[in-house]
Amino acid sequence: MLFVKAAAMGFCIAAPVGAIGMLCIQRSLSRGFCSGFATGIGAACADAVYGLLGALGVAGVVTALPMLTVVLKAAGGAFLVWMAWTIAREAPAAPAAARETARAPVTRDFLTTFALTLSNPLTILSFIAAFAALGPMSVPQGEYAPTGWLVVAPMATGVFAGSAVWWLFLSGVTAALRTKLPAAFTRGISLLSAVAIAAFGVVQMVTGLARLARLV
Repeated sequence: MLFVKAAAMGFCIAAPVGAIGMLCIQRSLSRGFCSGFATGIGAACADAVYGLLGALGVAGVVTALPMLTVVLKAAGGAFLVWMAWTIAREAPAAPAAARETARAPVTRDFLTTFALTLSNPLTILSFIAAFAALGPMSVPQGEYAPTGWLVVAPMATGVFAGSAVWWLFLSGVTAALRTKLPAAFTRGISLLSAVAIAAFGVVQMVTGLARLARLV
């Protein structure tokens, strides 16, 4: 039951379409399902890391180091702006190019979103708040109650599973529509995605720099 609740929480945290969602849509349209799904799985793995940290109750490490939080937030915003620029430069793939892209390794797609999702350590606070209702106090108590990793493991794996289900759905639906959309429409979606991702990045950079100014 704890796994199911954590999976539902992971799905709900991943579902709002933010910068990573727009990136998953763009890559699914321009490169196909594998690229889009790898993008989502990178985010799911980062969610699992933060879910694990939240389950272990180490959010205090982040809140005790506000400077680290600010630096990561600003760096993540700059990375988003750079990624938006590269997306805007990409032309829509022709059928032959699409087949060539499909054979390319998707490791980079996974790593970029994994690092990008980890660049916002405030995400852990969302998991801390959610795990307050799913933690050891909400599982059976007594002599045979699960403790330690028997509680933490299903929570972390549940977060990953729920997040992965969302990314599977999003990349699958987007890739299925890919063959039915004209190249001009795909190009328009890519440009819209680039603008949205850049906007997220600028907001994150401004927020991080403003907080840095208050700290110094």
